[in-house]
Amino acid sequence: MKFPQTHTLQQIATILNVKYIGDSHFPVKGMNEIHVVTPGDIVFVDHPKYYKKALESAATIVLINKEVACPEGKALLISDDPFRDFNKLTDYFMPFNASSTAIADDSQIGEGTIIQPNTFIGNNVTIGKHCVIHANVSIYDHTVIGDFVTIHAGTVLGGDAFYYKKRPEGFDKLKSGGRVVIHDHVDIGAACTIDKGVTGDTTIHEGTKIDNQVHIGHDTVIGKKVLIASQTGIAGCVIIEDEVTLWGQVGVTSGITIGEKAIISAQSGVSKSLEGKKSYFGSPAGDFREKYKELANLRLVPELIEQLKNKK
Repeated sequence: MKFPQTHTLQQIATILNVKYIGDSHFPVKGMNEIHVVTPGDIVFVDHPKYYKKALESAATIVLINKEVACPEGKALLISDDPFRDFNKLTDYFMPFNASSTAIADDSQIGEGTIIQPNTFIGNNVTIGKHCVIHANVSIYDHTVIGDFVTIHAGTVLGGDAFYYKKRPEGFDKLKSGGRVVIHDHVDIGAACTIDKGVTGDTTIHEGTKIDNQVHIGHDTVIGKKVLIASQTGIAGCVIIEDEVTLWGQVGVTSGITIGEKAIISAQSGVSKSLEGKKSYFGSPAGDFREKYKELANLRLVPELIEQLKNKK
């Protein structure tokens, strides 16, 4: 998430009421999670295990819960609770604004686009030309939709990320200030849910087709001409490259990459990154031919056990 204008380190420290290390005029341009940070961004870290990764990341401002040596060319914000203060910044720069109408006055809807009854379109939403948005679709604030997009009934674009920190009193939610971005010629089925990014974008690229009852988590990037069949669940921060096919009820864990033109068979569980241009199935998903060899070998086990018994 980039701020509307560049702030100084001192200004950000004042918003959070925290100590800072670095030049008071050090430029702060935005805030992001560690996998999408760029120079000028704030990243937060609250566990020693990840200090090194955060300090060596592309982020130039680190919101951290311990005073450590500040890397050259960077700045620190010292907080007793970086998670809480990251949420403060989201509230400050991307606050929730309640809507008073079904279609917000500042939404932009392109020529030839059809909006069916009972659809909700939030603040600062952009929808391109010649789209069809069917009944009872909910499109949350700041969503961007391209041209020739079809979205079927009951789909929700822009729900919050499923991202929580466990505390003694319960789960504390990391607030979402990102967006959903849908490119041209995308079809989205009925009753799908696509969460917005925590600070960046959840993105679906041109020509992708999504069946009914599919969930896509925060900050996930879906490539061009991807096919996703019904009841598939994709976690956050996943990269699915161009022309991948996911058949029904596939489950994909967070933070992995599925290479271009890979095919994942129905009811597979993808627990690690997979190379492109191969077919996979099973849980955990593996190479199609290897998995069938494993199944063939498993069928021989009862016979082998019986042979061992007879030898005794």
